Amino acid sequence: MNVILFGPPGAGKGTQAKLLINTLGIIQISSGEILRWEVSSGSKLGQQVGAIMETGQLVSDEILIGMISSRIDHPDCINGFILDGFPRTTPQAGALDVMLEKQNLKIDHVIELIVDDESMIKRITGRYTCTKCNAGYHDEFQTPTNDGVCDKCGENIFFRRADDNETTVRSRLHVYHKQTAPIIAYYRECGVLKTVDGMVEIDKVTKQLFDIMG
Repeated sequence: MNVILFGPPGAGKGTQAKLLINTLGIIQISSGEILRWEVSSGSKLGQQVGAIMETGQLVSDEILIGMISSRIDHPDCINGFILDGFPRTTPQAGALDVMLEKQNLKIDHVIELIVDDESMIKRITGRYTCTKCNAGYHDEFQTPTNDGVCDKCGENIFFRRADDNETTVRSRLHVYHKQTAPIIAYYRECGVLKTVDGMVEIDKVTKQLFDIMG
């Protein structure tokens, strides 16, 4: 089963992807990880990619598609995959479909997690983490049992990610909607797009995903 998950920052794609991976025995394919792996491998393609990245240029769609094609040939992809960070444009989506068709494969499900932007801003900007054990908390949804003391390790120093601020989050959401709107329309026209309510509890989101995937 081959899946693409869409959703803005904070929508829970990572959490749901892990659940799907563990349950279905599929793997997650990240375009960023593929690039880094190819470069570290020292292959001819990796050297080409490394040279491109060193100059600050973007790797072409043709190269990205070629690397994804090579990756899904590996035995661990036999049960399928979840694409992470790809496609990012409509031309990439079209090229991906052509490549998969040549391998007698296809994307079975394209699923968008629908969330409310204002709720996402509240969810993300309220996050903070224990400096010692990395336990995660939230100003409203998940506070320590004892104020200012980590439940797991007893540490009393926490930190917030520098980019978890309202201005940055709004900008990231704007970019997401601008970039993905055409891709969402593409997959809707292809008849493979489904949506789930990403604002409900994690287990309810998971149930919606499995209902779609049968």
